[in-house]
This record gives sequence, C-alpha cells and structure tokens, in this order.
Amino acid sequence: MRALFRGKTAFRLKATLLLVCLSAPVMAWAVDDPSEMLPDPKQERQAEAIGAQLRCLVCQNESIEDSSAGLARDLRKVVREHVAKGESSQQVIDWMVARYGNFIRLSPPVTIATLLLWGMPVLALLIGIVSAVMIFRRRTATPAPLSAAEQARLRELGDDR
Repeated sequence: MRALFRGKTAFRLKATLLLVCLSAPVMAWAVDDPSEMLPDPKQERQAEAIGAQLRCLVCQNESIEDSSAGLARDLRKVVREHVAKGESSQQVIDWMVARYGNFIRLSPPVTIATLLLWGMPVLALLIGIVSAVMIFRRRTATPAPLSAAEQARLRELGDDR
C-alpha cells in the first residue's frame, strides 16, 4: 500500500486534498446574499420566477437565478428593484428584452427568425440527402443501348485483336 502513494502519485493526492480543503469556503460564498432578497415573500417568489425565465448572459444556458456570476447577481438586483416598484412580471421581462434583446429569455418566442434558425439545418440535411440520392441514381443508371453504328464499330475493334 505504501508503494502506491510514492513519488508523483503522493504529490498529486496531497495537492488535490489541499485544493479541496482550500476551495470549501468558496462554496459557502456562492450562496445568495440575504440582503438581495425582498422583504415581501410574495414579491420574492415573483422575482425568483422572473429570474428563472431570464438567461445569464455570461453563462452557458443558465438562468440568472441559478448563476453565481457577477452579471447574474446584478441582473437579479435589477429584477428585484422592478418588482419592488410594483411592476408585473411581464413588464419586467419586457424591460429586460428591450435592453438585452430576445437572447436574454431562456425560452425565446417563436418568430420567423427562430423558425428559420431551427429549420435551416433540417433543410440543409434534406437537400444533402436529395443530392446524394440523385448522384447515386445517376451513377447506377443503366447505360443507353448502343446504336447500330456503335455496335458495328465495337465488332471492328474486337476483330482487330
């Protein structure tokens, strides 16, 4: 067993354990700041529901409510400010969309642009399949029968041997 933890392996194990121990306090900091929360539980639930619908602009497909990024924290504060003013959920979302575009929504509305965005790969795939079938059919098509002149010429070439 001692031979297993010698040299580079022992160093890597110790370094990993040290890294885990040092990063544990960072996980505690990731918890939301209670000062961000609204005093009214109903408004807080509304703000959380809005935040769950909005995308963190610096994260990969994560809502601002789930993200620990600084920008997401700022956006959560903005949402809570609007909710505290008494704005409806739709008004807050509309304000965010006006400022950041439809990309801020985790589920953007279905428009012609989004249909094209999602439909173009399917269309390209269909065009590729149709093209491949047409090329395959052209290559495997039966050749046209030889005319009488071509058959005579073929016989002449065969007789020359």
